[in-house]
Amino acid sequence: MNTLTINELQTHKEILEAFSVMNQLRTHLDEKSYLDLVIEAKEKDMYKLFALYDHGEIVALTGFKPMITLYYGRFVWVCDLVTDKNKRSNGYGEKLLSFVHKWAAENGYQSVALSSGVQRVDAHRFYEEKMGYDKASYVFKKNLDL
Repeated sequence: MNTLTINELQTHKEILEAFSVMNQLRTHLDEKSYLDLVIEAKEKDMYKLFALYDHGEIVALTGFKPMITLYYGRFVWVCDLVTDKNKRSNGYGEKLLSFVHKWAAENGYQSVALSSGVQRVDAHRFYEEKMGYDKASYVFKKNLDL
C-alpha cells in the first residue's frame, strides 16, 4: 500500500502545521511571519505550498510559483524545497520535485528553476546528479537599507 500523498496547503491551519518542517529551511522565520508571508505570496504572487505526507505525517514541503520572464519564458520557480531532517534520504525530495515537474508540464510551463545557497553542496549534488538540473546562472542579492 502506498502511504505517500501530496496535498496543497490552503487553510491557515494546514499552513501552520507545516511550520516545523519549513523552519528547518527558513530558520529566520517565526510562526507568525511565516504564515503572513505564505498568505501574502498566495494572494499576490500565485505561490503554491504543497506537502508530502507519509502515513499522514508531513515529511517534505515545496513552495513554488509559476512565472514568465524574458530569460526563462514560461517556467516554475521553486522557492522552497525541504525534507524533514529526520526523514532525509528516503526519496521524498525526489518525489516532491518530480511532482513540481509534472505540475509545471500539465499547466503549460516549459521549465523549472530554483536557486540554492552556495553552502548546500549536498543539495547541489541532488539537483545536478539525481534530478538532472543544469547550473544556469548565479543569483545575486543586495539587502536595501530602508
